Amino acid sequence: MNDVETFGLIVMVIGVAGVLAVLSNRLSERIRVPAPAIFLLCAAVASELMPSLYDLSTRSVQRIVTLALAVILFDGGMHIGWKRFRSAASAVGIVGVAGTFLTAGGVSLLAHVLFGFGWRSSLLLGTALAPTDPAVVFSVLGRREIGGRAGTILEGESGANDPVGIALLLSILAASGSGAGVIAHGALEFVLQMVVGLAVGLVGGVALLEFMRRVPLPNAALYPLRTLAFGLALYGVAAVAHGSGFLAVFVAGILIGDARAPYKMEIERFHSAVASFGEIVAFVVLGLTVHLRSLTHHNTWATGLALAALLTFVVRPVLVGALLLPIQLRRGEKAFVLWSGLKGAVPILLGTFVIAENVADRSQIYGLIFMVVTFSVVVQGSLVPTVAHAMKVPMRVVEPEPWTAGVRLRDEPEDLHRYVVEAGSAADGVSIADLPGGDDIWISLVTRAGRLVPIRGSTQLRAGDEVLAIVDPEDAVTQGQIFVRKSAS
Repeated sequence: MNDVETFGLIVMVIGVAGVLAVLSNRLSERIRVPAPAIFLLCAAVASELMPSLYDLSTRSVQRIVTLALAVILFDGGMHIGWKRFRSAASAVGIVGVAGTFLTAGGVSLLAHVLFGFGWRSSLLLGTALAPTDPAVVFSVLGRREIGGRAGTILEGESGANDPVGIALLLSILAASGSGAGVIAHGALEFVLQMVVGLAVGLVGGVALLEFMRRVPLPNAALYPLRTLAFGLALYGVAAVAHGSGFLAVFVAGILIGDARAPYKMEIERFHSAVASFGEIVAFVVLGLTVHLRSLTHHNTWATGLALAALLTFVVRPVLVGALLLPIQLRRGEKAFVLWSGLKGAVPILLGTFVIAENVADRSQIYGLIFMVVTFSVVVQGSLVPTVAHAMKVPMRVVEPEPWTAGVRLRDEPEDLHRYVVEAGSAADGVSIADLPGGDDIWISLVTRAGRLVPIRGSTQLRAGDEVLAIVDPEDAVTQGQIFVRKSAS
């Protein structure tokens, strides 16, 4: 077989694997196991059947997964947006930052007391398992719309605590010796990464938004590519400046998330597709690094499951639950948030940093991380809808809408707004001709259950209808209130 044929065979195998990975999302819906678990476990099995796949270097894995996570966090920030994030910013900050430290401390203590690990190994294990994972959280919640602030807190936590956990682990690995000087050095390094990452994200997000609005491009296909390239550049700037690149891209994504800009819908769809691809790549690559046979050494699989159960049912409910006490959420919403703190690619990525260092018990630590992640994704992730129903957290599956109807305009339409008719609002059950506001509002398009509704004066609006309306820019806020539930206005 010549080089061309060999290369063609490689491309074919990668293409078929990619198609199967995409189709596995359908399997995920049927068996109710999150797709990341399928990617991770299938890759781990493949590395056992074909040992040559295991030859991927640790540094290559770290770089590939880091790039994938940067893309996922940028898209996750865009999905949350500033308006949603602002409503839960304090809760996200408390759970995402303080919760990471408490979880790391709790797991470290259990690893030392119950399983006999040394303090350094215990601290590394606890820190690696502290962050929740944006790839898994966004994947599980991606097609589900959660009422209230619970969904925003979960998504925000998964984006906020990754930079915290990564910076904390790198600070621990960089520290050498003992005493107060080492602690001070690690703390200074951690604060520096957070401050620089936040600053780069804020400045970069504002600059990107202005760039998107003010600098036109000759081709519509270039707009999403520009946003992606800018986001990756922000990651690089923050990393070079000794800051957290993950925090920078997450913050920048939040700032542009719900802002209006040319070709914004195309930009969002492109980034969603790239993030989905990044999710597949991250979990497949990480799965290839796992030796399933090694899980039998020192009963790693049993210790991992025990640690996963303690983390799920003791550490997070007690420690993070204490942080949620002053936050205004129903008891059921708090229980849902505590259950849905899923582990995934980030803990395994942190495990690769431990592997790369000369750390005692590093192989066992990596195996334990894999077992905890597998338990979290398979068990916790699969039961998220069930727990939401039991805790009476409003959750609905958002069906895809593959067809669009609309027009393109050269200038930004300041007077065109999209509303959703809420039950109990002034517009609910009212005909278009009788809407409050009279001639100050012009209904141009109504969709109901994914279908267009003919526009007539006698057309009666219903709760759940999506309405495209032309209103006076000066009265846009007032006119928008007629679609909002009366008790919430």
